[in-house]
Amino acid sequence: MDPLQILAIAVAGTLAGAVNTIVGAGTLLTFPLLVALGVSPLTANVSNTVGLVPGAVTGAWGYRRELAGHWGTVARMAALSALGGAIGGSLVLVADPDTFTAVVPWLLVLAAGLAAAQPRVAAWVRRRAGAEVQSHAGSSTRPLGIGLALGIAATGIYGGYFGAAQGVILISLLGIGWSSDLHRANGAKNVLAGTANVVSAAVFIAGGTVDWTIAGLIAVGSALGGVLGARIGRRIPAVGLRALIVTVALIAAAALWFG
Repeated sequence: MDPLQILAIAVAGTLAGAVNTIVGAGTLLTFPLLVALGVSPLTANVSNTVGLVPGAVTGAWGYRRELAGHWGTVARMAALSALGGAIGGSLVLVADPDTFTAVVPWLLVLAAGLAAAQPRVAAWVRRRAGAEVQSHAGSSTRPLGIGLALGIAATGIYGGYFGAAQGVILISLLGIGWSSDLHRANGAKNVLAGTANVVSAAVFIAGGTVDWTIAGLIAVGSALGGVLGARIGRRIPAVGLRALIVTVALIAAAALWFG
């Protein structure tokens, strides 16, 4: 690996850590880069997941104030996400590498669609929040229901298996089924996605499939990116960032299909 490739991976890790905290689709920046550098999709996915753990931790910590008074519910949701992450990570290790390579382009297209649709989902949640405030005297956070619990567990499986745009799915679920306060939903999203990430990373480490050079470079970058993302997440325009994410995902899918 030459110095330019090392720098590119570290920078991509920083951007991914920030994007995961703000939008929830940072994997769409690091994964395509690793594949473009000649890393197999399976190794890229596993090493990327491990490398993004520090960013998940710093991003979740940065939103701790939004979750004050709700940590009990968040902990229960995190347990469901952890279960899903363990299942998804295990599926990666037992699946045929060729099967994983065949599935990933479709997951990239799905993730791109979810990232593109996020503004509409957020707008719908805001409109729904306005109706709830009128109907429930300002109460915007509800108990954890069975439907949301199942959705969180299923999203954890997806996150453990691949993870791109897992945060987009989670913030949609949380905004609809738990809290219409988008800042609170985003804080919980960071905790739940981070939990699935940590658990699946532990599965991958135990399986001995991690490229530690790649994981280490992404880890350093993502830790910094998570801090930056938590600080600037409410102030930067997301339109250009989201457009870049969608474009990168579709290009990566096309490269895997036709490469």
